[in-house]
Amino acid sequence: MSNEAISVSAHGPNGPQGGPQDDGQPGVYEQPDGRSDGRSDGQQPERDASKEAAETVLKAFGGVRGMIDMTLPGLVYIVAFNITHKVPVAAWSALALCVVFVVVRLARRETIQHAFSGVFGVAIGAWISMKTGKAEDFYLPGLLWSVGYCLALAVSALVRWPMIGLMLGPITGEMFTWRKQNPGRLAAYTKATWAWVVIMGLKPVILFPLWAAGQINLLGWLKVALGIPPLLLAMYVTWRILLTAPPPIKAELDEDEQAPEK
Repeated sequence: MSNEAISVSAHGPNGPQGGPQDDGQPGVYEQPDGRSDGRSDGQQPERDASKEAAETVLKAFGGVRGMIDMTLPGLVYIVAFNITHKVPVAAWSALALCVVFVVVRLARRETIQHAFSGVFGVAIGAWISMKTGKAEDFYLPGLLWSVGYCLALAVSALVRWPMIGLMLGPITGEMFTWRKQNPGRLAAYTKATWAWVVIMGLKPVILFPLWAAGQINLLGWLKVALGIPPLLLAMYVTWRILLTAPPPIKAELDEDEQAPEK
């Protein structure tokens, strides 16, 4: 069989423009460079849009850099405390690292939102631990924040304004169209928000008893260990949920709200 005959058999009578195959099955589409993109059911654009939206969760939390900025101060604190056995030294060490993060981001002209929030949280923890003299109190603000965050997620899902949708809507360009115009998207955001409640709620459930018992070493090391993995798990679950959700409906802006075209 000639190469031409093989080409016609693979792409159907319409050639590589994307027509159906001779056997009636959905065709395989080719990119302009001749590579197949694997689309067989017309759903790939929707899946790509959902995947892109889900991946913006990572961006919403500052990316990998933001997660590292949130985790390292706690690690420095527990290491410094084990070396010196002095709460002030450990607290100031953690706070100094947060300040370094802010300075580095400013020098690189990067956003300081997550780094600054880290400074604020560590500063409160440092002040409380130095005030009480209890090393474990350094982690108390973070634990209380985790509880409050999970409660806010749960309430947002109950009132049908799921927080995951509120975070992703502006990033994907759909704003709040998922609320009334896209019920499948609303259901997906609600499901993803409940997933975050369950996954992120495990952290305070595990760590609060250790804080109450004054188990500073176990508390400190587990706090570090439970920093990034639950976040990554929650993001992965969100990605899986939104991967099968309807595509986002872009919000239409008024003419005076639209950015001028370049």
